[in-house]
Amino acid sequence: MSKDTKKMTSAFGCPVGNDLNTVTAGERGPALMQDVHLLEKLAHFDRERIPERVVHAKGAGAYGYFEVTADVTKYTKAAFLSEVGKKTEVFARFSTVGGEKGSADCERDPRGFALKFYTEDGNYDMTGNNTPVFFIRDPLKFPDFIHTQKRDPLTNLKSPTMAWDFWSLTPESMHQVTILFSDRGTPATYRNMNGYSSHTYKWYNAKGEYFWVQYHFKTDQGIRNLTGPESDAMRGKDPDHATRDLFNAIEAGDYPSWTLEMQILTPERARDFKWDILDITKVWPHSEVPPITVGKLVLNRNPENYFAEVEQAAFNPSNLVPGIGVSPDKMLQGRLFSYHDTHLHRLGPNYHLIPVNQAKNAPENNYQRDGNMRVDKNGGSGPNYWPNSFDGPAPDNVSVEPDIPIEGVGQRHEFNHPNDDFVQPGTLYSVVMTDQDRANLVNNIVGNMETVPQPIQLRQCALFYLTHEDYGARVAQGLGLDMAEVKRLAAMTQEERVAATSIK
Repeated sequence: MSKDTKKMTSAFGCPVGNDLNTVTAGERGPALMQDVHLLEKLAHFDRERIPERVVHAKGAGAYGYFEVTADVTKYTKAAFLSEVGKKTEVFARFSTVGGEKGSADCERDPRGFALKFYTEDGNYDMTGNNTPVFFIRDPLKFPDFIHTQKRDPLTNLKSPTMAWDFWSLTPESMHQVTILFSDRGTPATYRNMNGYSSHTYKWYNAKGEYFWVQYHFKTDQGIRNLTGPESDAMRGKDPDHATRDLFNAIEAGDYPSWTLEMQILTPERARDFKWDILDITKVWPHSEVPPITVGKLVLNRNPENYFAEVEQAAFNPSNLVPGIGVSPDKMLQGRLFSYHDTHLHRLGPNYHLIPVNQAKNAPENNYQRDGNMRVDKNGGSGPNYWPNSFDGPAPDNVSVEPDIPIEGVGQRHEFNHPNDDFVQPGTLYSVVMTDQDRANLVNNIVGNMETVPQPIQLRQCALFYLTHEDYGARVAQGLGLDMAEVKRLAAMTQEERVAATSIK
């Protein structure tokens, strides 16, 4: 070994003399337990795969920065947004949602758009998607919905029947389903898609005034999508095309960027707003709440190690900083628990000490101690309880959020906002989409629903028809369904429709 060659060692720094031959009893004899290097190497290999994410398993990530370009201090006291020109380091992760870690980047699926801001007040995580809405508005439905996007327990195959059965029984899904089966369901690259908070969040300023907000990260590269046939071809040509594209673009110095636009509502206006601001299946129309430009996101550095920095990255919507809070949106409330809980399962109780997850600009000061993989000083000799008389960290009442009014009876309330679930997807279909967009949407749906049992096809086509008559008629025609039956079902209540299309 030359003097310039790095010396191989064990995990604990002991030199390794031979990494090619196992210690055996004789030239052809069995391996000996005393070969500690073999045991260490195999034991580590056996544990190399941590549990993959239940959702967002396949993803790509990069570092960059966020720069403030407008004064928003009248809306929020968040320190990283406190002055024009201020830059904050960011780690971003993009992902598909339903597929496993080995699935293709071009699958028809929403895309995750998660950001970790390393601010001076600790980490702020925004866990968004590339769509401004979602399929459901209550977290109690989430595990069931995700089960329909995974594999059939009988066949271990993806099942359009499971997916369309759930959607046809869940009319609130129409908006996201229409987006998913348009070409927006297959973005060309991670660089050519927008990112949205989807949820409503709360911003509050130094005066204690608060506002309801939504985030829109608009791609500066322009929107570009794949058609269904293009996506099918890409799946066979390069299933990792979006991961490759992001890495290569940054490596070549072609840094992708997004412009952050915010929609902002006062509490007074939100009370009388036409749409329920806590319903994630709805958007705030830009004509009613014009977005304002706030800043710029730029990604300019690739990770050095995918596992350490991308696979172990953990984003959590409960990671908030003073000036930013959550809303009573039920889906968001469920995510506040579920994200942290899944990280504890996947990465362990001290996942916040993994470098990519650490608060780089704000040291941890609390009384949490011990646990698996505690690799820092574990609080040293300081007290592990509060209150104490030994100069331990104390709560800072400056970080307290302003109050919001809450009232009502504690029970399982059904959603009862007067605006239905078909108006916005109907506008998307008839006004926003072009003729070619509508043709691609219908073709994508028909191709996916061909093997679905006819009662479910009829039930879903009735929902399409309620969204827009042309929408329902074209899908029904493509599936060879009786249009009179579709119209008959559309005239029923959802409960009557479900009963009329039950599968015995």
